[in-house]
Amino acid sequence: MPGENLSRDEAQERAALLSVDSYDVFLDLRSAVGETEPGGAAGEPRTFRSVTTLRFRCAEPGAASFADLIAPGVTAVSLNGRDLDPGEVFDGSRIRLEDLAAENELVVDALCAYSRTGEGMHRFVDPEDGEVYLYTQYEPADSRRVFANFEQPDLKAPFRFEVRAPEGWTAWSNGAGELVDGVWKFAETKPISTYITAVVAGPYHYVTDSYARTFDDGTTLEIPLGAMCRKGLAPYFDADDVFLVTKQGLDFFHDHFDYPYPFGKYDQAFVPEYNLGAMENPGLVTFREEYIFRGKVTQASYEARANVILHEMAHMWFGDLVTMVWWDDLWLKESFADFMGTFANVGATRFTDAWITFANRRKAWAYRADQLPSTHPITADIRDLQDAKLNFDGITYAKGASVLKQLVAYAGQDAFLEGARRYFKRNAYGNTRLGDLLSALEETSGRDMTSWSRSWLQTAGVNSLTPQVILSAEGRIAELAVLQEAPESHPELRPHRVAVGLYHRADGDGPLVRYARAEVDVDGPRTVISELAGAEAPALVLVNDDDLTYCKIRFDEGSLATLRDALGEITDPLARALCWSALWNLTRDAIVPARDFIALVLRFAGRESDIGVLQMLQAWTNSALVNYAAPDWREEGGALLAEGALAELRLAEPGGEHQLAWARFFATVASGEADLQLLQGLLDGTAKIDGLEVDQELRWAFLEPLAARGAADESVLAAELARDDTASGKRHQVRCLAARPSAAVKAQAWAAVVESDALSNALVEATISGFGQPSRRDLLEPYTAKYFAAIERVWAERSIQIGMDVVRGLFPSLQDSPETLAATDAWLAAHEDAPPALRRLVLESRDDLARALRGQACDIAAAG
Repeated sequence: MPGENLSRDEAQERAALLSVDSYDVFLDLRSAVGETEPGGAAGEPRTFRSVTTLRFRCAEPGAASFADLIAPGVTAVSLNGRDLDPGEVFDGSRIRLEDLAAENELVVDALCAYSRTGEGMHRFVDPEDGEVYLYTQYEPADSRRVFANFEQPDLKAPFRFEVRAPEGWTAWSNGAGELVDGVWKFAETKPISTYITAVVAGPYHYVTDSYARTFDDGTTLEIPLGAMCRKGLAPYFDADDVFLVTKQGLDFFHDHFDYPYPFGKYDQAFVPEYNLGAMENPGLVTFREEYIFRGKVTQASYEARANVILHEMAHMWFGDLVTMVWWDDLWLKESFADFMGTFANVGATRFTDAWITFANRRKAWAYRADQLPSTHPITADIRDLQDAKLNFDGITYAKGASVLKQLVAYAGQDAFLEGARRYFKRNAYGNTRLGDLLSALEETSGRDMTSWSRSWLQTAGVNSLTPQVILSAEGRIAELAVLQEAPESHPELRPHRVAVGLYHRADGDGPLVRYARAEVDVDGPRTVISELAGAEAPALVLVNDDDLTYCKIRFDEGSLATLRDALGEITDPLARALCWSALWNLTRDAIVPARDFIALVLRFAGRESDIGVLQMLQAWTNSALVNYAAPDWREEGGALLAEGALAELRLAEPGGEHQLAWARFFATVASGEADLQLLQGLLDGTAKIDGLEVDQELRWAFLEPLAARGAADESVLAAELARDDTASGKRHQVRCLAARPSAAVKAQAWAAVVESDALSNALVEATISGFGQPSRRDLLEPYTAKYFAAIERVWAERSIQIGMDVVRGLFPSLQDSPETLAATDAWLAAHEDAPPALRRLVLESRDDLARALRGQACDIAAAG
């Protein structure tokens, strides 16, 4: 990929030289339909015409620079009316621009390729009806696959798009559009960055609504709302709920930001084969279509969708209106949007317990990322675009959001929001760095944001907080202290604003309830909580009660014993979720044996009222069995889990969401012949569980373990696809086909992903998911050596998204032995000059493997 990997230094140099006045972009997408492209040779990519007129100024007339474009071909280039030879100035990713004037006009007429990897202009053919759907996805730097530009976030400009689409199609872009003489013409945007421009086109099912807001000065803001999906998903599209959350979010952010939504309309497109959760293109937000639910799901799924809708909406201010200068400060938008998504979910929608989900699910992502060798400060050192692509991670999103939650506790919510309001107004349509935000927050809070930033934003790693309780002779607290520790690799001790909660059994033998709480500043290695001296002896001490800070919670021995006996009896759902999260961290850290964690789940998960916490527990429990349990105990542990899951499934309220969660978990852990027979019976109707509706999505969930265990062959899966001949059905079938326990199947799946680029991004993901089955690790053994032999070539030849999917997804994690660890170390030692992003992915997988081996050793020791 020569020239594609723009560096920070190059971007800084270009930004100092150039400023952009406007873009006019014309796209002819009529080639999207038809069997073959007119004039196209076999094997060549399907292309579309892209004509860009780019007006910009140069601070040093006579200087040289370059524009970005990744395209199979360029027909014509002109600079200031002077025709340039495309063969001389275009190298496949850059257009050389020499002898620039003070004011310049660049016109590029190119043939750009449709994408099958979700990067650039993605083209999808619906297998259900043959319809073609297009959408764009650019972040961090793929708009250059669609039109010529200056691909960096700080060269903002207004955009005018025009799209000629096939007959009968509708096209959308960031601005409002109308069809004029066969061409869709869109209103000029405000100054925005290239990576948040967008085009969606096709025969989408489109629903409309509107939002109105009257402000204190009497003015009214009206926002046309739209939501779209493929026609095949229209029967399942609950647009009313999407619009409800959208309106609630717009109300909430107008209440708190005091800056009217600045981008006109608000369309939301649910699109196929999407690599991300969603993307905050102003006026045209794109989402993965899996947020349209074809079958019954739990409220956790609706909460997650609402969170994503609100996360992307927050970006309209944090990221679109005000944008980071370079990807170093990616957190300026992502951390804020992640925090604001939950903040608004709790404050504006029916999902008032969303902070529990944040504590339990979102922070788990952060804790994992922050203990990898690739952990980095929230304000990261992003040298180039490959670095940027990998930094859309648990640090930038979830740790950043957790730290902002800590900042709200530290500075106060009112001061925090007033700082945000000043930040918007000062920097509207501009680009910012860390200092711009900190100065606004320092003004409004009166706190020293420089030292706070140094501790929280500019250092990596997660602290552990452990209570130390000393009792008096009378059995009361003589002293309670919080001990703070940091790993050797990242020894920073930080100031934490925390709540410390004391719990006991109500009335001596009742449920566990909090009877005392102190909110204090913890700083340094040991902090005495004087406010709790003299309190009665607690059964449980919970540091970071109410989840104010970002830390790993530890327990004293008495508290740990209480949790082993009575975790399910904690009445407060957030406190209970925090305890589960802490126990999971202890399991991952090889302090609590995997079998003990599994036993706790079997004992107490059936009492868990919060469905999101329950589903997270089920995922952690499966991970404990697959990764951290002693190998010779896995079969026994799996049987215990299947037995426990089936018992809870039968006990759950018929037709309720807990029943659905236990049904899905039972399918995940089913292993014995009786388990598989029950799944088969539920599929063919010979078995029944009262209230459990086996819809199409649940059918596929039951078929995967049957396929992986050899109980559903190719003909069964073909018959199921015939029953569900849709895009979703095809993805499920591909995953199940790759799951079958056969050496030939694994070889075929490997070849389809590693040796060929014929599969779309969604089918690559499905194949990788099916390939790695814990039930037949033996079939994967030959692929350890093949993996290390292939990854450098794959990284060089494939798009970065597919490269990431392959390197992460096919790492031999299920060959969990010291030999695999040694093979990984050998590759790293022999490839010190490999691209840093590739080495990072391998290092992260190596760390996960080493952690798994430590966990297994802990579990073996527990067995005696």
